[in-house]
Amino acid sequence: MRQYAGNRIGLAVVGGLLLLAGAYAWLRGRGKLPGLPPRSKVLPDRTAEAIAGQPWALWLVALVMMLLALVTLRWLLICLGWGRRGVRSGTGTAMLCVGLKDVEGLTGAVVRVVGDQARLRVAVTCPSSADVGAMAGKLDRDIVGRIRREICDDEIGTIVRLHVRR
Repeated sequence: MRQYAGNRIGLAVVGGLLLLAGAYAWLRGRGKLPGLPPRSKVLPDRTAEAIAGQPWALWLVALVMMLLALVTLRWLLICLGWGRRGVRSGTGTAMLCVGLKDVEGLTGAVVRVVGDQARLRVAVTCPSSADVGAMAGKLDRDIVGRIRREICDDEIGTIVRLHVRR
């Protein structure tokens, strides 16, 4: 399974553009841009008058920008992996993928080791066309036991999450 770097690249590009726009607005507001008079207008007269006549419009813009910043921050934290529990196990993930090699369209398989007691979390994502009952039986009978024996101990607790995509 490959990691999607597009989220990180997209966040970096959008963040850089917003940073440049904010620096430009700050410098323009302070009158520190060369080649522009300190009191030059940013908005046309008609737009400035319309905004001055409706003071709630600026509050609405501020609220929308704050919500956009919070959504972007959440996106960044999820992309960085914060909030996820445990450490990925490459060996366990490889064993899981080998055990489920006959499943067509398997889109995600991850094994994580969580906590000091070394519990396992197994996550599998498959299409709706897959035989979920057979897959759950195979996970229960063979695959999870082998992963537990290989990674830690055969008696550790394991949570298996099977997600079916439409």
